[in-house]
Amino acid sequence: MTYQVPTQDVRFVLRELADLPGVLALPGFEEVSDDLVDAVLDENARFVEQEIAPLNRAGDTQPARWDDGVVHTTPGFRAAFQAFVQGGWQGLPHEAEFGGQGLPKLLAAPVTESINAGNLSFSLCPLLTDGVIEALSMVGTPEQKARFIPALLEGRWTGTMNLTEPQAGSDLALLKTRALKQDDGSYRLSGQKIFITYGDHDMAENIIHLVLARTPDAPKGVKGISLFIVPKFLVNDDGGLGKRNDVYCASLEHKLGIHGSPTAVLLYGSGKGDVGEGAVGYLIGEENRGLEYMFIMMNAARYAVGLQGVAVAERALQHAEAYAAERVQGNALEGSAGPVAIANHPDVARMLGVMRGLAEGARAVAYVAAGYRDKAAHAADEAERARCKAVYEYCVPIVKAFSTESSVEVASLGVQVHGGMGFIEETGAAQYYRDARILPIYEGTTAIQANDFIGRKIVRDGGAVAHAQIAGMRATAAALQSAPGAHAEALSAIGARLDAAAQAYESAVGYVLGHVREDVRGVFAGSVPCLMLAGTAHAGWQLGRAALAAARALESGATDAFFTRKIATAVQYAAHVLPRTGALDAEIQAGGLADRYARHA
Repeated sequence: MTYQVPTQDVRFVLRELADLPGVLALPGFEEVSDDLVDAVLDENARFVEQEIAPLNRAGDTQPARWDDGVVHTTPGFRAAFQAFVQGGWQGLPHEAEFGGQGLPKLLAAPVTESINAGNLSFSLCPLLTDGVIEALSMVGTPEQKARFIPALLEGRWTGTMNLTEPQAGSDLALLKTRALKQDDGSYRLSGQKIFITYGDHDMAENIIHLVLARTPDAPKGVKGISLFIVPKFLVNDDGGLGKRNDVYCASLEHKLGIHGSPTAVLLYGSGKGDVGEGAVGYLIGEENRGLEYMFIMMNAARYAVGLQGVAVAERALQHAEAYAAERVQGNALEGSAGPVAIANHPDVARMLGVMRGLAEGARAVAYVAAGYRDKAAHAADEAERARCKAVYEYCVPIVKAFSTESSVEVASLGVQVHGGMGFIEETGAAQYYRDARILPIYEGTTAIQANDFIGRKIVRDGGAVAHAQIAGMRATAAALQSAPGAHAEALSAIGARLDAAAQAYESAVGYVLGHVREDVRGVFAGSVPCLMLAGTAHAGWQLGRAALAAARALESGATDAFFTRKIATAVQYAAHVLPRTGALDAEIQAGGLADRYARHA
């Protein structure tokens, strides 16, 4: 099917929920006008719909292939990437100092979402490059920034992050890759890395790997990890490419989904390049602080993966809606002259409503978080910057985990809407399900996000940010329940469900804070339910705000069906999704007992 970027909803969320006017008024964005925002969104939609989305199916059926250490990407990917970089999309959110455009993260968020929705496999290459640029911008030396960032922004080079090893998945304390310091200040790296997204490909002339490794005298555990820049080709003093480094792609993984994205096994120091044995690398920052630095890239990637969840959910939704509108089966329950489109059947309507609520709710949560990120970096008042930074950091695990888990649910429902045809590859619905399944896993599993959410986001500040978010939900619930006008019944129903969700949220936070010291295992046994409760409530909050804004527009004379649909989506979400928060709260509070018995089973 043809994918269409949901530009109307994007603009609505930016302006009505994520405070685009407030972001554009921040210092540093004086030259970013509403007209520029609209121009970027329109051009991005054209680019994605015409050049990226048509390659999605090819990426699935004609995956990247390995040939004696050389990786060939899906036909069409290389030309599309050149169009991507020529359009300036890689540099959109990055600082102008090295060639970026310096536009708000709030504008970069929908651009990133649409590129991922157009072609998830393709989008992973620029996503990782963004993380490398951000990490080098924050902790690289002036020389490293000047040498590597401009070419990354221009798209002549791309970037990767190298963490995982066969024996060291999420537990990076176990990694074994070694780095030996040389007389000239460089290092020689040896070891194996797996699951390296776009670890080798033919779309750019060089690849800049950020690699975690240990020096010989490093302390044990995560405190002994350092971070290194390891280019595929060494870079000469004039910026040109030099010798082929000792980094070799040994194979590509065969995966459930995202087939067009080459996931490489990389060997460092196997004597395959032109520099002798040992890959030449350059230390970033100080020795033994590598994990700290890598978290800059990982946190950027985690937010971006959350947008991938939104993207896949939107694409699966559009596919299912189109099919349900065309597929004629069975008479209407209330009676009809003949068979009707399956979208008219109550359960199909329910599934489509849940899909739309999860997709649009996750989008709103992600964009609102991006607005806080811009304010954290640019607000004139220091206290406001600190407040917004805390809210953004609180939201990142929600964006990552809720959006990605929702994408799996939406894609699964999309298969169900198609019925038996959804299980047939030719219809395309199955690809979204397969592609979505990696999203809750990479860049930190949902459980890792949940542990961070409990330990660093709730417990560390005594629940201060959590309670502020809950207060905001309660204020919105009250506004919904007291809203006048033609849609008062619907708004009141949404408000009642949102208020109940806020109560469940507060109860869960109270349980965490009250029991974490005496029963830490029991609290963390409920960490994923706690994070999913938060995500479910936050999405319901934003959909409630959207319903209020849509009702105001209709009361003011708007006739666009878009606004009625926004209210309908919020009603569906309130009816079918928000009640989950009560069950999740009960699950959290039963976690301690369940964990104790599980250990003795």
